Amino acid sequence: MTRRRDLLAASLTAGLATAGLAPLTAPRPARAQATPRELRIGFQKTSVLLVAKHRGALERRLAAEGVAVRWHEFSFGPPLLEALNTGSIDFGYAGDAPPIFAQAARANLVYVGAIPSRGDSQAILLPAGSDVAEVAGLRGKRLAYARGSSAHSMAVAAVRQAGLQWRDVQPVELAPADAAAAFVRGSVDAWSIWDPYYAVAEAGRGVRVLRTGVEIERQNAFFLAGRAFAERAPNTVSAVLDELAAVAAWAEANRDEVARLQADNTGIPFDAVRRAVGRTAYGVAPVSDEVAAQQQRVADRFRELGLIPRAVVVRDAVWQRPGA
Repeated sequence: MTRRRDLLAASLTAGLATAGLAPLTAPRPARAQATPRELRIGFQKTSVLLVAKHRGALERRLAAEGVAVRWHEFSFGPPLLEALNTGSIDFGYAGDAPPIFAQAARANLVYVGAIPSRGDSQAILLPAGSDVAEVAGLRGKRLAYARGSSAHSMAVAAVRQAGLQWRDVQPVELAPADAAAAFVRGSVDAWSIWDPYYAVAEAGRGVRVLRTGVEIERQNAFFLAGRAFAERAPNTVSAVLDELAAVAAWAEANRDEVARLQADNTGIPFDAVRRAVGRTAYGVAPVSDEVAAQQQRVADRFRELGLIPRAVVVRDAVWQRPGA
């Protein structure tokens, strides 16, 4: 038990701080293109950004423009987006829910690209000994997730899909490492979580998968940038997205190498990481009308439940690539 808890390294506190966030402004007139002296990237050890960092892809791409690349590690999405809003980083990656919570908190960020999900890299798990057979069986039970994360989004979608109200379950908001420990102890009845935490936990004796995102809702992930940075340096953002698309294509074709890289960087057993990598989508795409509409449905659901303080219009935060 202790080893599994050790493998799930302690995460930063979940949730996006809302105090002191700058107001979200309407799109501004285009500014003259500028080349930044550096690009500060927030990354997680399970994303395509880790592969890009390891391969030095962005450093090579931006060297001719004299742009230095700085990397800042985060455990999951909400604290990464808080750093993006405060200007501590310029570019990052997160699941579907964190940017919605950030936009509702008037964070100054924009969606610049998407990774459309296949849905199978997130799941709701049941601990050994559980008698729950369907999502409806979670009525009155303790459902763990990280607040403001894609796991939060999936938990809400699953409960509503089963014909329950959100108040019918007992929400337990825990950062991933804390939720992992609670799940192992039997302190929660179900856990909504993403890979590689999912892959590690599902290997536990008696652990069952109640539903995956394929059966509930496919959740896209996003590349995001500070609004001011994207306005000031759109060509740099475009170059980064182009290079990440190339890295993603390499990752799709070299999954065992990606799994080894992630295992070496996280300390998670290779077999678990290989399962997680095998069901990860890597393709980088624009934020299409379809992707934006899906993201809007997630935002509307959060607002209906009172989980965000105001309605948001996702399209207000979608960046327009030069020439698009």
